[in-house]
Amino acid sequence: MIDIYPNLVGNWNFPTKMRFGAGRIKELAEACGAAGIERPLLVTDPGLKPLPMIAEALALLERNGLAAALFADVHPNPVGADVEAGLKAYQRGKHDGVIVFGGGSAMDAGKAVAFMSGQTRPMWDYEDREDWWTRADPKGIAPVIAVPTTAGTGSEVGRAAVITDESDHTKKIIFHPKMMPVDVICDPELTIGLPPNITAATGMDALSHNLEAYCAPFWHPLAQGVSLEGMRLCKEWLPEAVKRGSNVEARSFMLAASSMGATAFQKGLGSMHAMSHPCSSLRGTHHGLTNAVVMPYVLLHNRKAIEEKIVAAANYLALKDRSFNGFVDWVLALREEIGIPNTLNEIGVDSGIIPQLAAMAQEDPCTGGNPLPMSVPVYEDLFARAIEGKLA
Repeated sequence: MIDIYPNLVGNWNFPTKMRFGAGRIKELAEACGAAGIERPLLVTDPGLKPLPMIAEALALLERNGLAAALFADVHPNPVGADVEAGLKAYQRGKHDGVIVFGGGSAMDAGKAVAFMSGQTRPMWDYEDREDWWTRADPKGIAPVIAVPTTAGTGSEVGRAAVITDESDHTKKIIFHPKMMPVDVICDPELTIGLPPNITAATGMDALSHNLEAYCAPFWHPLAQGVSLEGMRLCKEWLPEAVKRGSNVEARSFMLAASSMGATAFQKGLGSMHAMSHPCSSLRGTHHGLTNAVVMPYVLLHNRKAIEEKIVAAANYLALKDRSFNGFVDWVLALREEIGIPNTLNEIGVDSGIIPQLAAMAQEDPCTGGNPLPMSVPVYEDLFARAIEGKLA
C-alpha cells in the first residue's frame, strides 16, 4: 500500500459539512454552536452508554455551557417505540437539536427523533414512498450533528432512517432531505475500540453499499466514481482494521469508505439489502453481517446484468484475476479472511421462514434498484441457496 495521503485530516462539504480526522471530537461543542443548538439530546445505544467516550462528550458539552441530556434506549435494529421514547425525552428536556453518537442504530433512531420533533402525523406517514416526504413540515425538523463510531452504515451522511414497524415486523425507510445531518465529526479514534467481529461486519456493510450502488442500473456518474474508490479502500484497509484495530490509518480509510458508500447509494441499492432487511426484522441478524453473507449469492444471480461493470471494478481494484469470477473469488476470500460465515443458517436464519422472507424482500424498496427484475419465486430460490450455502 502506497502512502499518498500523509495527513488524514480534512474539512469537506460533500454531501454535508464534515470534520474528518483523529481527535476532532473535541470540536463537538463548536459544531453545536455553528448549528444553533444550545440544548442537545445526545442519542446513542446501550452498548456505548457506559463507555468513557460518551461521558467525555457530555462533559465537553457541559464545559461549554450546553445543557445536554442522554438517551440510549435504542434496539440494535431500532423500532418505532424507540423513536417514541426518544421523542418524549426530547420534548421533556426542551431540546433544540440532536447529536447522534454511535453506529447505525443510534443514527437511525436519533435522526428519526429529530425529524419527528415538529411533525403532527404518525411517523409511518412519512415512509419513503412516492412523494410522502412532502407531507412533513420542514420547519419542524430539528438539526442533527452526527458522530459515527463504526465504519459501515454511513448513516452520518444519509437523508433517511431505517426503523422497524412492530405491527408487521417490516423495516421502513423514513425519508426527508432535511434529515441529512448539518455537521459530521468523523474521528477515527472513536472506532478503535470496535472488536474484530463488529469491525468486519460493519466494514462489509460499507463494501455492500459501494458495490450495490456501483451495480445499480441508473445513470449517476458521480456516485459511480465514489463507489469504485470506496470499494478500493475496503479492499486495502478492511483486513488491516480487523487484524490491528489500533491502526488509526486503517480506521481512517474505513471511516471514509463508510461515508462514501452512503453517499454513493443515493444511486440505488439492490437485493443484498432487500434480503438483509427481512432477516434483521424476523431473526434479529446484524445488518452488515447479513449483507456480507448474501453478497456472493446476489452477485452470481445478477451476473448477466453486471459482468461488464464487475470486470471494470476488478481492474480498478487490481485483482490478480480481473474477471467476474475473479471478483467473486476475492469477495469469498475476503469474507474468509475476516471471519464472515458462508450461510444465513449460520447466523440464525432458517428455511422455515423462506416464504415470508421472500415476500418481504420483494416489497422492499431496495428491490427496485437490483440490476435484474426480481420476484417472490426468485427470492425464495436465493434465500434457499444462501441458507444452504449453494453458490453454484
